[in-house]
Parts: sequence; C-alpha cells; structure tokens
Amino acid sequence: MLRRLAVLALATAIVSLAFAGPAAARIIGVVGPGSTIILKNGAGQRITQLHRGQRTFRIRDRSSFHNFHLAGPAMDKKTGVAFTGRRRWSLTLKTGNYDYWCDRHPFTMTGSFRVVS
Repeated sequence: MLRRLAVLALATAIVSLAFAGPAAARIIGVVGPGSTIILKNGAGQRITQLHRGQRTFRIRDRSSFHNFHLAGPAMDKKTGVAFTGRRRWSLTLKTGNYDYWCDRHPFTMTGSFRVVS
C-alpha cells in the first residue's frame, strides 16, 4: 500500500511538471483583434513578474489597427501598426519595470510587469 502511494505521488509530480513547466515558461504577447492587449504565460495567466535573463517572447499581432510595443531597461521592441502575424523575440531582461502598449492607444491598451533577480 505504501509503495502504491509513493508511485502515485511520483506520477502526479511528473505530470504536474510536464504541464506546468513548459506552459508556465512561455511568454505570449497578444494584441487584437479588438482593443485588447495582454502578456500571458502558456496557461493563459497574465504575467506580472519574470526573472531576469534570456527569454523568448512569442508575439501574436491580430490587428492591422493596433501593435504590440514592449519597452524596459535598455530595450524597445514593437510590431508595426499595419502588421498582422507572429513574431518571436529573444530578449535579455534586466531587473526593473517593463511596459507594453499599443502605440495608437497608449492610455487604454497597456500593461506592465516587473523583472526580478
């Protein structure tokens, strides 16, 4: 009985890591098709904090009327307003505050996150 519980606990841990690991590590920026902009992980949760270092951002720009603009310490990346499609950015995040917004609607379509050590 004890052995079964140990095997079950191990299997549960492996499955949890399989689902949480890669999904949680994904960084996805989405703008459009309406007046929405978000930075989320692979599980769909809004990102409010990341650790510093090399990260890959997958940007999904779904509107030819909006864009995804990301800026922070020594970094400034964006898609074009007329662009629709996907971009992959490999960025080195430094400790500090980062903001993202749509250049056409910088006061209503905006978000931010913090990078920690």
